[in-house]
Amino acid sequence: MRIVRRFWYIFAFLVIAPCLFIGLSVSGILLPSHTSGSTSPLSSNTPVKVTPKSEEGAQPRPPQQLGALVIPAIDVNAPIESVGTLPGGAMAVPVQRQWDGVGWYRYGPWPGEQGSAVIDGHLDRPGGSPAVFWRLRDLHVGDLVMVVNTGEQTLRFRVIQIAAYEPANAPLRQIFRNNSGKFLNLITCAGTWIPSIHQTTLRLVVYTVLV
Repeated sequence: MRIVRRFWYIFAFLVIAPCLFIGLSVSGILLPSHTSGSTSPLSSNTPVKVTPKSEEGAQPRPPQQLGALVIPAIDVNAPIESVGTLPGGAMAVPVQRQWDGVGWYRYGPWPGEQGSAVIDGHLDRPGGSPAVFWRLRDLHVGDLVMVVNTGEQTLRFRVIQIAAYEPANAPLRQIFRNNSGKFLNLITCAGTWIPSIHQTTLRLVVYTVLV
């Protein structure tokens, strides 16, 4: 039970982070733009120095630019940034290229290693214009997802499942701890925008496997 609670905490912030302050919901309904002058803790430049509660004792990779995530079917070519956690254990989102970059969870495996690597990204920008994962929902099973390392090595993954979950019903072990293969899971927000809590109702997860 403790493990499940820990993974829910990280999952909630992992997938909520890209949903904060968006200006358009997935349905296309225009919503209020980001309030001028306000700041988000998820875009803070403060270095993260805490160990995520779900990975106590894990040794993170050094934060750095790690190449690019390339998804030809939806015209994504995004720099990958190593992200850790915020104080309290919440996963961070990219800060170097906040809207057109993606964040790899450095306390988990790197794409291509055994287990479930996780990358997140924003759906849209303040005011509603598309961000990096705006078209993630348009992917289909069989589509190609590539990770191009800085050393020019290209890892190729195939989409095997696309699912949207209410946060409380998300299959946390499947997303974060499936060690039966070499997986890369992409996450952003989906569903209906709820202005009162600055979130959407669903989280979109695209599951891929190394080929």
